[in-house]
Amino acid sequence: MALNIIKLAVGADSIEDLEQWHDWQVGQRQALGLEPVPVCDTRMVPKRRADVLDGGSLYWVIKGIVLVRQRITDIVTITGDGGQTRCELWLEPVHHRTQPMRRKAFQGWRYLEPNDAPADLAGPDAGGGADLPDRLRRELMDLGAW
Repeated sequence: MALNIIKLAVGADSIEDLEQWHDWQVGQRQALGLEPVPVCDTRMVPKRRADVLDGGSLYWVIKGIVLVRQRITDIVTITGDGGQTRCELWLEPVHHRTQPMRRKAFQGWRYLEPNDAPADLAGPDAGGGADLPDRLRRELMDLGAW
């Protein structure tokens, strides 16, 4: 069964900011001869690696609201010069917009069970709103209309 991860998109004000950052990151990695994929670098390596790689996604919290997810394609463990391990969550380049879901701030990342994850805005179970700007979705949430 797929297991997801949720993480704050620190520094991103919108989905577009996150997309631009990932585009830049892919270009930088390609220039360095690395795999040209967007990655999420994290200190803690997921212990439930197999479950995450069984179709799990990384859900991004932007300004206190889950707005987008990316499928996790690989988890690569890196050992630094001092022997400390870190990992890169390799992500598909497609950003799937999700139904907005408020989330309080937390450090690092957390597992997110499939039943607790917001649905995509586009797809068979979508509630609509995929074509709305992020700002309008936020305002609708603040008004209690979403």
